[in-house]
Amino acid sequence: MATLAKTQTENPTEIIESLAREGREAQRRLALMGDAEKAAALRAAAAALREDEAAILEANAKDVAAGEANGLSGAMLDRLRLDSQRIDAMASGVEAVASLPDPVGEVIDRSTPPNGLQLSRVRIPIGLIGIIYESRPNVTADAAALCVRAGNAVLLRGGSEAVHSNRAIEAAMARGLASEGVPEGAVQLLPTQDRAAVGAMLAAAGLIDMIVPRGGKSLVERVQKDARVPVLAHLDGICHTYIHEAADPAMAKELALNAKLRRTGICGAMETLLIDSNFSEAKGVVDALLEQGCEIRGDERILALDSRIQAASSEDWDTEYLDSILSVAMVDGLDEALAHIAAHSSGHTDAIVTSDDAVAERFLAEVDSAIVMHNASTQFADGAEFGLGAEIGIATGRLHARGPVALEGLTTYKWQARGAGQARP
Repeated sequence: MATLAKTQTENPTEIIESLAREGREAQRRLALMGDAEKAAALRAAAAALREDEAAILEANAKDVAAGEANGLSGAMLDRLRLDSQRIDAMASGVEAVASLPDPVGEVIDRSTPPNGLQLSRVRIPIGLIGIIYESRPNVTADAAALCVRAGNAVLLRGGSEAVHSNRAIEAAMARGLASEGVPEGAVQLLPTQDRAAVGAMLAAAGLIDMIVPRGGKSLVERVQKDARVPVLAHLDGICHTYIHEAADPAMAKELALNAKLRRTGICGAMETLLIDSNFSEAKGVVDALLEQGCEIRGDERILALDSRIQAASSEDWDTEYLDSILSVAMVDGLDEALAHIAAHSSGHTDAIVTSDDAVAERFLAEVDSAIVMHNASTQFADGAEFGLGAEIGIATGRLHARGPVALEGLTTYKWQARGAGQARP
């Protein structure tokens, strides 16, 4: 684990430069490790997480106590809190990444142009990746596992609210990885919570190859605004579910409850529910949400369904609540639903509930989000649920990677050209 003594400085820029150079050197050696070697190292890291459960829980208890004292919201505390089940799930996630096919060296395609060169595009690691994140200590393990599996070194900067948890998790991961030959420096956690260190990471063009922010809107906005390094991110998780007139009522109710209330603090949680004016069980869905303690902010027609509903403001349609609060609107058909989503979606995840396959296919084709779903909860917007083992984050941009970013999204490619003495005329 990186320490201030190791960097011999307390200057944030010098710390980042020192750690980045060490990470780049480690990455060059890591890139030479084979599939079986990296997989074995990750399995050892997973075992170390389980072995260090008591130390991780003790560290996490300090963070949770500090969070409660500092008035963190229920959603933030839920993201922060660890228990035996979550640590085991964290370790299982690392093992799942170990079992995935190694993307490095995969031949994407081959061709032979008229000049006779045999061309191929081959996946390679991106290099040194910086991860800036808040609250969720499991990101420490997920990010380290995914980066190592794809042959990348990683520089981690977790939030101050999870500082003890992150240190304990990183220490366990580093010990396990080193036991199987992963170079020291391949996984490093910043030894300082100085906010200036984030600025130094964002300015480290030429040393850090990509930044991935995971956290609240203010963090992501700052990263996107200030970074001189390429950024892979999503800003908001304003996710919609549209209940079409042909939706099965029981399914619509179950999916609405799950999409909103299963875990309110994750980016895949539904924040706006659109109900077709011709759907016969609108009140039943709304009543079910209210009975489960969900605060509903509705438009004029939704307000008429129940006196407990509050009037929605214009800001509600563009708000990521991350809490048991939901904005609900009634729409007149698919076109109006599509228009609402186009105006207010953050491009993360949007879903339709309907038994009309033609309507569903049009929704899937026309909604321009990273993830579009039919008859499923938006809470499935998760790399593990997509069979990716774990994810580094959900990308909502249009370049390089989109949706859950896992191993493939942590690689780039190079061209290899094999010739037989060709010289260009």
